[in-house]
Amino acid sequence: MRLVTIELSDSFKAYDVRGIVGETITPESVRAVGAAFVDVLELAGQQVLVGGDMRPSSAQFAQSFAEGATWRGANVTDLGLISTDMLYYASGTANAPGVVFTASHNPAGYNGMKMSKAGAVPLSAETGLEDIRQAAQTYLDSGTIPQHDAAGTVNTADLLTDYAAYLRTQVNLSQGRHLKVVVDAGNGMAGMTTPAVLGGERLGDLPLEIIPLYFELDGSFPNHPANPLEPENLRDLQRAVLDHEADIGLAFDGDADRCFVIDEKGEPVSPSAVTALVARREIARAQANGEERPVIIHNLITSKAVPELVERHGGRAVETRVGHSYIKAVMAEESAVFGGEHSAHYYFRDFFNADTGMLAAMHVLAALGEQDLGLNELAAEYNPYAASGEINSEVEDKTGAMERVVGNFSGDGVVITRKDGVTINSTDGTWWFNLRPSNTEPFLRFNGEAHTHQQMTTIRDQVLSMIQQ
Repeated sequence: MRLVTIELSDSFKAYDVRGIVGETITPESVRAVGAAFVDVLELAGQQVLVGGDMRPSSAQFAQSFAEGATWRGANVTDLGLISTDMLYYASGTANAPGVVFTASHNPAGYNGMKMSKAGAVPLSAETGLEDIRQAAQTYLDSGTIPQHDAAGTVNTADLLTDYAAYLRTQVNLSQGRHLKVVVDAGNGMAGMTTPAVLGGERLGDLPLEIIPLYFELDGSFPNHPANPLEPENLRDLQRAVLDHEADIGLAFDGDADRCFVIDEKGEPVSPSAVTALVARREIARAQANGEERPVIIHNLITSKAVPELVERHGGRAVETRVGHSYIKAVMAEESAVFGGEHSAHYYFRDFFNADTGMLAAMHVLAALGEQDLGLNELAAEYNPYAASGEINSEVEDKTGAMERVVGNFSGDGVVITRKDGVTINSTDGTWWFNLRPSNTEPFLRFNGEAHTHQQMTTIRDQVLSMIQQ
């Protein structure tokens, strides 16, 4: 099998692959990665799961990966169109490794790969992704992939119904009050998964009226970018919630592994508040099953309200760095029941320690439907502090900018840690902020929180001015 050389270090990141279609990620490079995936994980003769999202290049890339994988002896199961959490479901239930082609929230010209070992165990640079890159680069540089003694086969599978049924076993939505729910799929994979899980398309009806926004699968993202982390991409959903007098709005990113929540007043519910709400429910469920001090994972830029609530309700909070592969590893080490990130990634022990935006959304719907308060009032308990949200600054020298901020804040009254970028906490516990360079984009990211809005804005403005000097 002949190949064209490309530099894979341009697309391989710390815990996934992201590249520009036709430039840093091509069918030839994907074919080499498929072969290397089989070689590094020693999968000849075994099953490999392959699927992709709605981006125009995903189907071709999935085919190319399958060609490389079968050429090296693996038996590929083609899952077709899938969300990222559908790959994790398939990998967990089949105990097989796999890949989904997606670039998540990146613009239309991008694509990439999220890979997992058997059982939805994540791959990162430290746990095999770098080895795959090197092996694939060797194939590309040599211009050929040698064929295995016994080439593999390809079959197909449709797992949407089974995926939806499994999620419904995790959260009972059939008994709550009727809710009017606006869902913005952003032309991403939630346009396929929402009708199956929350609607009556594949299973029985739930007491939910789903009002769809942009459910048509379209990887050109004609309405707005499928990145709900950016406030402007929530405007249509906020307007629709108010126009329809809905109880709640849900926004998913392109591959539907993240979910953002809007309350009945059109206001965003912070991912930290969602983390706290779901954590409380998962702690209670684990305790009902006899588990003492259930563990909840949160990353270091989640609101301090999360570990405070976890401890208050009898759980144990464990902090980790940002990134799904790191959190999943700690989830497994600690046998944690749940984990949440500021970026709206939510992880569940009963979902193979993997992240799923849909299951988190179901927990919020259940919590809302089980009582009579509006979501705005319900969420207020979980959001006691003033947060900046994530603010991205494009700077040429990220390390220099971080050190400049550290130099200005060093001294009495602060504690400085370097777990993931740099985090500076006030010793009196009234404020903190974190600066970290993005692994996938050319940004230095700021997140901060304080006991009052005025205090938060003062710290935020000071830090941002130092970054831009």
